[in-house]
Amino acid sequence: MSIMEKHKKLERNITLLGAAAFVTVAIGGIVEIAPLFWIDNTIEKVEGMRPYTPLELAGRDIYVREGCYLCHSQMVRPFRDEVERYGHYSLAAESMYDHPFQWGSKRTGPDLARVGGRYSDEWHVQHLKEPTSVVPESIMPSYSFLADTDLHVPTPGKRLATLRTVGVPYTDEDIELAEADLQAQGNPDADAGTLAERYPKAQQRDYDGDPKRLTEMDALVAYLQMLGTLVDLNSAAAQEDLATEKGR
Repeated sequence: MSIMEKHKKLERNITLLGAAAFVTVAIGGIVEIAPLFWIDNTIEKVEGMRPYTPLELAGRDIYVREGCYLCHSQMVRPFRDEVERYGHYSLAAESMYDHPFQWGSKRTGPDLARVGGRYSDEWHVQHLKEPTSVVPESIMPSYSFLADTDLHVPTPGKRLATLRTVGVPYTDEDIELAEADLQAQGNPDADAGTLAERYPKAQQRDYDGDPKRLTEMDALVAYLQMLGTLVDLNSAAAQEDLATEKGR
């Protein structure tokens, strides 16, 4: 029996075709999954990566609440056109404390994985209030109400404690000082205590241009301004590549 005749027999016998498909998928699954049981961690930690501060976390929650992930991805793929436009390709470790991650699958607007520090706070505030005033071709809706809405985060310490149960390394001190950290980071005149020690590269300042109040705009801009700023990407990429080679 020729190969073509065997193939025709396989295609016409639904039971045989189903069994062959199952065996093929099972082999592929074993090849992909089995190696993970022999390594300690699928994500290698990189120097500089830390959990979100309470204010950044509040901003991230607003980002998710408003559906920003539907139009903006947060994953730069290792392709030349993406790296030249957005910056260094994304590392797995950069999303290790995200629950859920914000990689996204659609780009109506640009990728935001490296947006931190690229624009001023004033630019972000103006863009969120009236997008077309800074990007004439933008179709993004206005989020001006964020600047008029006081930030309300009920029991931020419990929020951090919940995330700790799924592996985010918040300390007892982080949880105890969550409310104070939240208020201090958005107030340049406040005593931030050990905030900078516990959250390296945390930026303490007024973000929305109104230092008299802490708003949802403060939180969202604080979150955007830290994206992609925490790790030395070149050394971290080399470290991740080395770990990948060891795991093979």
